[in-house]
Amino acid sequence: MRLLLLRHGQTPSNVGGLLDTASPGPGLTALGRRQAAAVPDALGDRRIDAVAVSSLVRTAQTAAPLAVARGLEPVVLPGLREIEAGDLEMAATHEAHLRYLGTVFGWARGDVTRAMPGGPDGRAFLERYDDAVTQLARAGWEDVLVVSHGAAIRTWVAARAAGVDIDHAERTALANTGLVEVEGDPGSGWRVVAWSAEPVGGPAVDALLADDPTGEPVDEV
Repeated sequence: MRLLLLRHGQTPSNVGGLLDTASPGPGLTALGRRQAAAVPDALGDRRIDAVAVSSLVRTAQTAAPLAVARGLEPVVLPGLREIEAGDLEMAATHEAHLRYLGTVFGWARGDVTRAMPGGPDGRAFLERYDDAVTQLARAGWEDVLVVSHGAAIRTWVAARAAGVDIDHAERTALANTGLVEVEGDPGSGWRVVAWSAEPVGGPAVDALLADDPTGEPVDEV
């Protein structure tokens, strides 16, 4: 099967540089709604058998235009939600962003016992994301659009898919409505077939000035 892992549209917390991971979370900004509205045309030539979203509001709002256009009812899977920030929740400092992203990419490199301060460790995150993906595979769909979250997508793909340079994944931003495609299955594994860091709708819906913690590159400079 093929998973099209689409990051949600822009939220006010993305604009404010906040590590906002709690449920139900914020909705989309005006730009985020334009990003979501651009998805049906951007993916117009793609086969999509099903749409899955996390339990956070921003993913449902991002998926809605495409779901309506395709006549699909999104499947809500809480396991697809963002990685909980724990004690770093709503932090806006660059140091907090680096600690958050450094922790999750540590998981991608195999250090799954490392815990987010006041939050989950890598085993907990990967188990619940794997479970959500397994539910999609068992449903029998071949091509599924999964609307999820920046750090969650980057971390799960870096940890689980072949063909990923983890250093590159760590240092490459994933914009709102950026898209990562993987194919395979839970038994034989996954491989990356495409990684589009920019919004699928193109430059017209890019947020050039946002300090966006869960989508930004990890850069000490």
